[in-house]
Amino acid sequence: MNLTNSTAALDGAPVNRLDRLPASDSPADRKAAAPARRPGLFRLVAADLRAKAEWNYGRVAFATLVKVLLTDGTAAMVWYRLMQWARRWRLYPLELLFNRVNSFYCNCVIGRGAEFGPGFVLIHGTGIVINGGVRGGANVKLEHQVTIGAEKRQNPVLGDDVFVGAGAKVIGPVTVGSGARIGANAVVVHDVPERATMVGIPARVVRVRTPEEAGDGGSDARMVVNS
Repeated sequence: MNLTNSTAALDGAPVNRLDRLPASDSPADRKAAAPARRPGLFRLVAADLRAKAEWNYGRVAFATLVKVLLTDGTAAMVWYRLMQWARRWRLYPLELLFNRVNSFYCNCVIGRGAEFGPGFVLIHGTGIVINGGVRGGANVKLEHQVTIGAEKRQNPVLGDDVFVGAGAKVIGPVTVGSGARIGANAVVVHDVPERATMVGIPARVVRVRTPEEAGDGGSDARMVVNS
């Protein structure tokens, strides 16, 4: 195979066609790793149950997982994951069915397009309303009567390890930083810094934890609930 073309050179010198390849177009680059696959249904449900067992009982064991299956909010978590799975596979009738079952039987309204990562925990599922455009990271924990909604079709984005207390509202195009804690009945209408604790109407920052303090997020979140 001839890799040179003398007619392609303006000065008459042969031109190597390999030299014309982009620098990044190497065999190694063509074998770049494929994007990581999203966790499947069973892995997501298992991660959610483990996270709730850790939150409720401080450890993950067979006994605590059985207890979690019987606690308030767990059914809503599972129906949400089933709805999310049906949406991913474009099983729209099932997606709508799971959404309606969650709303009617669990009193938990989660929009069909809402996305949360592994470790999604509904501590109590009653009265929760989440818009379908909301995006959340891993280990998001919500208490009852929480509303995460849109304003002018713009939705909140929650980072990882976020806790939202009972009755709190997160409204509009706000970003809640990873490790943030939203106190009970707070109304969040502005961006929340990472590891911040927010209380009040409108919500204001009352504390920003250090990365070392954020490692023990559970005790701090429970303090916010009880404040």
